[in-house]
Amino acid sequence: MTYSNPASDSLEISLEYLQQCDEKDPLADKRNAFILPENTLYLDGNSLGAMPKVAAERAQQVLSQQWPQDLIKSWNSHGWIDLPARVGEKIAPLIGAAAGQVISCDSTSVNLFKVLSSAMLLQSAGKTNRNVVLSQKGNFPTDLYMVEGLATLLGEQHCRLKLIEDSDNTHALEQALTDPELAAAVAVVMLTQVDFRSGRLLNMQRLTELAQANGIIVIWDLAHSAGALPVELDACNVDFAVGCGYKYLNGGPGAPAFIYAAKRHHQKLTQPLTGWMGHSAPFSFTSQYQKADGIAQFLTGTPAVLSMSVLDAALDVFSDVDMMLLRQKSLALSRYFHLLVQQHECLAQLRLLTPQQSAERGSQLAYQHKDAYAICQALIKHGVVADFRAPDILRLGFTPLYLRYSDIWHAAATLAKLVKTGEYLQPQYRVKHKVT
Repeated sequence: MTYSNPASDSLEISLEYLQQCDEKDPLADKRNAFILPENTLYLDGNSLGAMPKVAAERAQQVLSQQWPQDLIKSWNSHGWIDLPARVGEKIAPLIGAAAGQVISCDSTSVNLFKVLSSAMLLQSAGKTNRNVVLSQKGNFPTDLYMVEGLATLLGEQHCRLKLIEDSDNTHALEQALTDPELAAAVAVVMLTQVDFRSGRLLNMQRLTELAQANGIIVIWDLAHSAGALPVELDACNVDFAVGCGYKYLNGGPGAPAFIYAAKRHHQKLTQPLTGWMGHSAPFSFTSQYQKADGIAQFLTGTPAVLSMSVLDAALDVFSDVDMMLLRQKSLALSRYFHLLVQQHECLAQLRLLTPQQSAERGSQLAYQHKDAYAICQALIKHGVVADFRAPDILRLGFTPLYLRYSDIWHAAATLAKLVKTGEYLQPQYRVKHKVT
């Protein structure tokens, strides 16, 4: 099946039409690979992916056999020691990376600190006076916090953060990357491919080319794109990238993250978190550090075997998935959902923040509404799991591996009913939880 769009945005979308799409969907059987709760429509895979059955099976193996029965022998007999590299090699084709450039370890924040420090050291080794890390004001906060932390450590004369205003296009960002005076001071540009609030998809190839043409090293955060759409790191000549394992990769809460570093940089890198697992011979226990060859130099401490084993198994779900088909279904799901929203007059106050052009959006839709939090809580109460992002954004994720076309019809109908009846205005839906 080729995922087709309606003839026009004014065409009414019916449940029958979407059921026909389900019948023709080449990814339909993938839903059976997941454990999904009954009477729940899950539109929050962009925050936490659903559990693959193989992940549950692997966890049981580790807890019932590997750890209790084989104990420390499991580092060798079950390949625990190789998990970071093995998981990295499974992620690599999903993000357009050749072998030997991706490794799984730590969290996205820690990994960002590693590659950011490495990039700044590369620039200083080149005897440049560049000290600016350029990013966008709307970038995910932890990414910006990491730069602020590094600036505190190094001093602002060696590292300082400059933020570009967000806009409906990338003109301001492109202008900053090509401004002769500013570009001469920028060491690193740090961008997130898919904006976590709006779902806007940046043009990786164009922005990378503009930056590198002016001697700037490029770091991409793939948290909302890895596993959701085709990513082409090698083809775009990207320098570094980081991403998490618990969203579209379905590795479970707090799953290990990953690092991509282009092979051309490996020999010149200095990674500051020089823990024993990044040593060329960790079990030699020498007193002096000698970094490992290649991507393994980004390892630091002992890998989290339980969570990394689960992520390793979860990634097998992608083994036969065509990422272009997955992307086509993602775009169709989100487009049909927005058309359904437009069909309900009561939802006219929901303002779409996500670009409608397919080349400019990831695998989510974001709607602005003054009561977005209450609407989100009401949806969850009625079995439609979405999420809220401050200050006023209702966010819906579309995970093609387990979401059906008919699901979005029911989700939109539930949303319309809650808004039309005003049920979301009840006080119970305004109680703020720690996690939104």
